[in-house]
Amino acid sequence: MRARTVDGREIELKQDLLDRLKTRLQGSVLTPGEVGYEESRTLWNGMIDRKPAVVTRCLGVADVIACVQFARENGLLLCIKGGGHNIAGLATADGALMLDMSLMRGVWVDTQRKVAHAQVGCLLGDVDRETQAHGLAAVLGFVSLTGIAGLTLGGGFGYLTRRWGWTSDNVVGMDVVTAEARLVRASNDENTDLFWGLRGGGGNFGVVTGIDYALYPVGPEIVGGLVAWPASEAPRVLELYRTLAEKAPPELTLIALMRPAPPAPWLPKDRHGTPIVALLACYSGRPEAGEQAVAPIKSFGNPIGDVLVRRPYAQLQSLLDATQPKGRRYYWKSEYLPRIEPALCERVIEHAARIRSPHSAVILFQIEGALNQLNEDHSPVGNRDARYVLNVAGAWERADEDRANIEWAREAWEEMKPFSTGGTYINFLTEDDGSERTEAALGKALRRLAEVKTRWDPQNMFRTNRNIKPV
Repeated sequence: MRARTVDGREIELKQDLLDRLKTRLQGSVLTPGEVGYEESRTLWNGMIDRKPAVVTRCLGVADVIACVQFARENGLLLCIKGGGHNIAGLATADGALMLDMSLMRGVWVDTQRKVAHAQVGCLLGDVDRETQAHGLAAVLGFVSLTGIAGLTLGGGFGYLTRRWGWTSDNVVGMDVVTAEARLVRASNDENTDLFWGLRGGGGNFGVVTGIDYALYPVGPEIVGGLVAWPASEAPRVLELYRTLAEKAPPELTLIALMRPAPPAPWLPKDRHGTPIVALLACYSGRPEAGEQAVAPIKSFGNPIGDVLVRRPYAQLQSLLDATQPKGRRYYWKSEYLPRIEPALCERVIEHAARIRSPHSAVILFQIEGALNQLNEDHSPVGNRDARYVLNVAGAWERADEDRANIEWAREAWEEMKPFSTGGTYINFLTEDDGSERTEAALGKALRRLAEVKTRWDPQNMFRTNRNIKPV
């Protein structure tokens, strides 16, 4: 079997080596053609089609340690898959040894300390399900099928970000297997440089096997959902969004989007596929106050659909899942914004009208609040001047549609980029984004991240990521 080394060479990986690895693991070792290999190697973004030489389905920390040691001993290229949801496909590499962590999905909630310990294979829905049983929530993302690892290591934002900051701001500890195959703890009290680097610096320093999240009282019932109007109402709706967002309390998070109407049961059938503008809201405080806060949205104009209601918080967390199915082709371009300007809204309307696919959208996420109150160097995710996220979200079904959809996304992004803070969200970078985009995401933190890399991974073992090389 042919495999790739860390320096890019191809080598023959002999069967007796694989047999030896199998004896060291509780989980399974899979090679091309074996049952389970395709399921493991396949990622959320259908544009990514890479074939690792070997996949190990780790069942615990001991398996991870053994795999890292095996990769060290044989000089193998290593890649790590959590939820496999990263748009650039950083979880996989041709010829690599892939650590598939997706079976490690335990969550333990400490209600006294208000902390959840989650194994790194968890999806957001796994954490929400366990924490909501206690009326608590972690600061996570918007789609319940997203993996917690990539989200957190890249910063992370969602409905609760306005109240409590980036996802990574709310991590209190991590368990990490280092390049030396040692298990260490990273927190504000132990290995503080590593802890700093992991909170937004990506999977560049080791294999995170568990994450401890601070929890907050949320739900179980909140006010959340969408209201949609015909795209002809977009100028008025986006102005409503701009003015409401400027004065919204931290408990209220607002998202504006334009796209062709999906075939959702809450939208009239004759509107499916037609251009719409929608506002998505989450009020995570008292439902009574939430109903008052979203009243201006529900009473605005003549909507064609309204599911902005009281609902369980965990239900809201999965409301967008159907719009992001595994296997579809995705290409995004994203920027942080300091404000929503009327001129930007005009560009959103213009480029939404040119969407090439029934699955694409132009989205404005509100994130202003707690993250702006910390110093820029608090963590490498930085971007403490960001108040909104613009995402030009291309999504389509067939490979022969790639060019047209990528062109649409890039053209829309180029015209809206002047409204940016100059920063971008590292988790939304695509496969073709170069080092300048990593610099836009991490900025001044890059020098310090290189120092952390030099201490913890001087041989650059962990390189199948937005790689920051040792100095």
